[in-house]
Amino acid sequence: MPGMARLGAKERAQLPDSAFAYIDASGKRRLPIHDAAHVRNALARFGQVAFEDEAARDRARSRLLRAAKKHGIMPIGFISAQLEPQRKLPKGNITFLLTDIEGSTELLGRLEDQYAKLLTDVRRRVRNAIRKAGGYEVSARGDDHFAVFEHPTGAVDGALRIQRAMQDGGWPGGVDDVRLRIGLHRGRPALTDTGYVGLSVHAAARICFAAHGGQIVMSGAVRSGVVEELPDEVGLRELGSWRFRGLPEPLAIYQVAADGLLDDFPPLRSAVPVE
Repeated sequence: MPGMARLGAKERAQLPDSAFAYIDASGKRRLPIHDAAHVRNALARFGQVAFEDEAARDRARSRLLRAAKKHGIMPIGFISAQLEPQRKLPKGNITFLLTDIEGSTELLGRLEDQYAKLLTDVRRRVRNAIRKAGGYEVSARGDDHFAVFEHPTGAVDGALRIQRAMQDGGWPGGVDDVRLRIGLHRGRPALTDTGYVGLSVHAAARICFAAHGGQIVMSGAVRSGVVEELPDEVGLRELGSWRFRGLPEPLAIYQVAADGLLDDFPPLRSAVPVE
């Protein structure tokens, strides 16, 4: 690309870590910011980088903005672009999709330095599935992923796509199977400058963390929005009503059943059944 800042391998190796806006968990250094030309390049390319989580994105953004100020560059367009995803997040009655990696501590102990590669691969698969199902990524922190959908059928489609993508294999370090628990819930949260806020957000997280790896569970609020629209090959299994920590009322929970998905799971974790 004409005018793009170039940086040879030898010159890159000689730069200190402070000359880069982002260093991932494996030590790979991205977005050089040691001079004005590279700062401008980093501002233009920031949105193309797949950060490990929102905290890493925030740290890289802060480093980049400090470098821009140092070199007298006004990053007006960059700031607008960073705010734009927040403006596009849907409001009103929306459906939450949360994922969490089962046995992540054990995987980390087994893979050590390769765990960052596995986490990046999981996030790539989840993001692709969310995008294809018409969802909006809200955050990716640690081992969990948070997305929202304007319609609950999109959330079910996204969850099915995610689980099928996880079954494709190809994991690093000789790992045969990586499983995600997925929870779906519906509500009317408030959308603030820092994201979604409200009891429904906490309920969605509780539902997700109660599931088992490979399982998709949803609240009755989601079921009521999809039961008449599900494809013939997708079914819902009633799991009963459960009490979740921090929630005032029990919730009816259903498991999504479909060809190719795991089907037999123990009772929900971290929840108490209502007799």
